[in-house]
Amino acid sequence: MIEIVEILSAGFILIGVFLFLVSAFGVIRLPDVYTRNHAASKSSTLGIMFILIGTLLYFYYKHSHFDFRVVLAIFFIFMTNPVAGHLINRSAYHSGVKMWDQSVQDDLKKSR
Repeated sequence: MIEIVEILSAGFILIGVFLFLVSAFGVIRLPDVYTRNHAASKSSTLGIMFILIGTLLYFYYKHSHFDFRVVLAIFFIFMTNPVAGHLINRSAYHSGVKMWDQSVQDDLKKSR
């Protein structure tokens, strides 16, 4: 049973690392601040959640140690990281940062 949990937790950690890699490529390759921030906030949120779930499973089944702080960290990151990304994009928009010239739709243009 412990080998299965080790493989499962390693899978969670590898998925998290892959999502961090996707986030890094998104920040490097995407054209404007809005899409870069979207890539950074969404995929890094999922990446850190997968890594923390993998570590929680590993330490619970391997060492019989349940750390509630990891659960609190998962909850805190899940609640704050997307909101912070949204607020950064909104403040960039209201401070006049230009969108990519090939952007199709500007939903906030009416609220200006």
